[in-house]
Amino acid sequence: MMSGEVVHTFGFTVYFVFALMFTWASHIQRTNPGAGWWALSISSAFFARLLYFALLYTGDTRLIITAYAFFIVLEKPLMLTGIVRFLNLPITTRWFWFIAALADLWLAIAWVGEFDGFTRIAGYSLINTSLLACAAWLIFRHHKVVPGLSLRIAALACLALAAHWLTAPVFIQLYPAWATTGFAVGTMLTLVQYLSLLTAVLSLFQKRLLESEARALDMAFLDPLTGLNNQRYMTTLFDQALLLATRPHHIVAIFYIDLDNFKPVNDKAGHAVGDEVLKAMAQRLKDCTRSTDICARVGGDEFVVIGTQFTREFQVEEMARKLLEHVLLPIEVGGYTFQLGASIGVSLYPEHGNSLTELVQCADKAMYHIKRNGKSGVAVYGGETAGGLGLREA
Repeated sequence: MMSGEVVHTFGFTVYFVFALMFTWASHIQRTNPGAGWWALSISSAFFARLLYFALLYTGDTRLIITAYAFFIVLEKPLMLTGIVRFLNLPITTRWFWFIAALADLWLAIAWVGEFDGFTRIAGYSLINTSLLACAAWLIFRHHKVVPGLSLRIAALACLALAAHWLTAPVFIQLYPAWATTGFAVGTMLTLVQYLSLLTAVLSLFQKRLLESEARALDMAFLDPLTGLNNQRYMTTLFDQALLLATRPHHIVAIFYIDLDNFKPVNDKAGHAVGDEVLKAMAQRLKDCTRSTDICARVGGDEFVVIGTQFTREFQVEEMARKLLEHVLLPIEVGGYTFQLGASIGVSLYPEHGNSLTELVQCADKAMYHIKRNGKSGVAVYGGETAGGLGLREA
């Protein structure tokens, strides 16, 4: 059996380490505020054990228990305040402090009245039990805030500690030698409790990092206005699109779409309405394409669609006409009705190039052919000829 000195030395040493870890966690930018309160609560438990150990030489049991109990009682409202802050609960914490103040009042009365050890311990043990039971209930009720088992384990540890504090005075009264064992059991349960809370803090921090990373990827690869892929991500996805064209006779088509008559929208109704028109056009493009196709916004009013899994060239022309038909439909935004058009240039893989850059350039040339010849049409790139571009209008 371990001696009391060993148990308390182990206790305040480990509590000190946890206090440092919670303090470190609380200073990470935008970390949940619960970590700071738990740094204070475990520090209070540390001082309780340190004082108990330091005062053992005095042999004054009443002084030792009172000093120890003061900091142990202080730990509970600090811990509960951390739980409320961590879980962002709409609960006032002053009641926790009021109940803890009752425990300190009991210690003062017991000191003045020179109550016997059992009565003195039983008074603040009941208050510790009630506060720990409250902590277990709050944590378990809201354990889904953090993924994983950390909060459920913390709730169980709080409940076990509540039972420990409820029974400890009786065991110590009946078996005085059990006091050291009781301190050892309390130490292990407290470690499980705070380790679980620290895990919850780090899990929430990890969740925040993953969400931030996901948002950063969205910002890097998605057009913030329309939600379509941007040019950078389109380049990345093109290699995947080529994998869908590895089967014999499969074609990948690049549709370069430049909206016609879009500038008057901004001039007449303002850029806010113009943005809504672009969003509507982006949605129409997505509605016209399949899950294996890629839609991207590459400029102010310019879009690229990468169509995959075509087996015949006439299917490409049908899709181009479908895209044009949807663009030509009237758009009602902000009390205005707009009739836009689109110049669509088309290039084919592998007929017109093997890289996205080559294919986009070819589709761009086909698109400008439509622009110069009346707008709102479709042209398929046909290669360079002696007289210019070998284009054919679809």
